[in-house]
Amino acid sequence: MIASQRHLFEIPDDIAYLNCAYMSPLMKPVVAASSTGLQRKATPWTVTPQDFFTESEQARGLFGRLIGAPADDVAIVPSASYGIATAAANLPVSAGQEILVLRDQFPSNVYSWRDLAAESGAEFRTLQREQDGDWTRVILDAISERTAIAALPHNHWTDGSLIDLVAVGRKLRSVGAALVLDLTQSLGAMPFSVPDVQPDFMVCACYKWLLGPYSTGFMYVAPKWQQGRALEQGWITRAGSENFARLLDYTDALQPGARRFDMGERSNFALLPGAITAMQHLLEWTPDAISETLGARTGDIAAKAVKLGLLAPPDSARAPHFLGLRFPDGAPETLVQDMAAQQVYISQRGDSMRVTPHLYNTDADTDRLIHALSSII
Repeated sequence: MIASQRHLFEIPDDIAYLNCAYMSPLMKPVVAASSTGLQRKATPWTVTPQDFFTESEQARGLFGRLIGAPADDVAIVPSASYGIATAAANLPVSAGQEILVLRDQFPSNVYSWRDLAAESGAEFRTLQREQDGDWTRVILDAISERTAIAALPHNHWTDGSLIDLVAVGRKLRSVGAALVLDLTQSLGAMPFSVPDVQPDFMVCACYKWLLGPYSTGFMYVAPKWQQGRALEQGWITRAGSENFARLLDYTDALQPGARRFDMGERSNFALLPGAITAMQHLLEWTPDAISETLGARTGDIAAKAVKLGLLAPPDSARAPHFLGLRFPDGAPETLVQDMAAQQVYISQRGDSMRVTPHLYNTDADTDRLIHALSSII
């Protein structure tokens, strides 16, 4: 269990911010690192050509450590949608095959697949939530010889419903289908292992559970797809790009591994240092310990909310860091505003009140949340 890390964040004592799934606050060291990086742009004569490569390689390696993959398998991207579009541009699918997504899946992991299905003649199939909320069973039952791609999260973004990706990945491989993951709502807050799950592509934006800045993200690309087509034709992804004096020696050769998929201007001197600093903290705490700590907090919140008459899923059915609470007669129309008026910050997604704490939360935040709920029920 990790003690509260609120001292690392600029969060006033009277604020109960339980909305990390919306956007995480930045740690003070992350802000400082990004500020220092931004200041370098004010003195560009201090920035050397090698600086375009050192921090990006450091970030690539840190992300690889989080997922259990080598740095060579990691690309730097600006968003989840960028990574998903890259996967859609490289995975084969034919007429008569199926692309599987979940009902109410986050749009970044939907639109590219709708377009690919329309272009290829494949069926875009949306899987429906069953009454028991068991997404894993629904997905496993849907996978067949017709399945070409399953595009999934680790937990559903509306309420945290958990998916057994190891089992799903195993069945997809048995029929020759690809697994594409958007882990923006889980990576950093719970463990994930590339060797165990074996995704074909996986993307994660930094601004939620990686505790990093907006407009930064990372993508894992399995070695079998690393000769694929990038969305951009950037100079820095070309072989020999470290030698600025020879950039006019145009070449079709590319940097090794997943680097060919890097976004343009990946060497962001303001944002990348912040992402690096955030991942260093996550690795120091470890996703396992973060998950255990947040699971204890959401479990406590769930037990207290149930006593107020709210509905909560079993702990085993949801991600530890994610709690979706439901009101028996439906959520009040002004739920988010009413809670914010009492300095309690949560989200509403569909009919679920999403409570998503992090290490900056305290027992006082839990008490404030329950008190605010009591006042509006």
